[in-house]
Amino acid sequence: MSTLNHIEFNTADGKKATLADYSGKVLLVVNVASECGLTPQYEGLEKIHQKYESQGLRVLAFPANEFGAQEPGSNEQIQEFCRTQFGVKFPVFAKMVVKGEGQHPLYQQLTTLQPAAQQVPGGKLKSVLEEHGLLSGGPSDIMWNFEKFLIGKSGNVVARFAPDMTPEDPTIVKAIEAELAR
Repeated sequence: MSTLNHIEFNTADGKKATLADYSGKVLLVVNVASECGLTPQYEGLEKIHQKYESQGLRVLAFPANEFGAQEPGSNEQIQEFCRTQFGVKFPVFAKMVVKGEGQHPLYQQLTTLQPAAQQVPGGKLKSVLEEHGLLSGGPSDIMWNFEKFLIGKSGNVVARFAPDMTPEDPTIVKAIEAELAR
């Protein structure tokens, strides 16, 4: 059993949860924000969720405010935004720190277990962030909003995808389908 399964985090309404609550499922864990250029990825995340939920995929979203303060809302405001703007039905948990001081243990473990994200071939996000002085931390740190971790049914992290790789990208879809087939 994975060390990830027992790390507690909060639901949007303040209850405790762990990844063990999703035992035997394939998980796509994503740090999200409501006021980011990548926020439209909520639509793709919901499509992936709907397409593969019956096969055992769960998308789990963790709002974070570390990147350009692009998630300033309360947990209630975030829930309302996700529901009304994108029709999100997958779980959006309470805000947490995913990088830097106060980093939540879940993200400490995720970045330790999978220190490098697969990049979009020819992707420009990293250079744009560098150009604007927004890229900070080490190579294993979360780069920006909408970085994705794929966790297999066994509870092990099997892949990590850069923020600008959309949920419908064939690389992500192929990885999800491979894990669901295990």
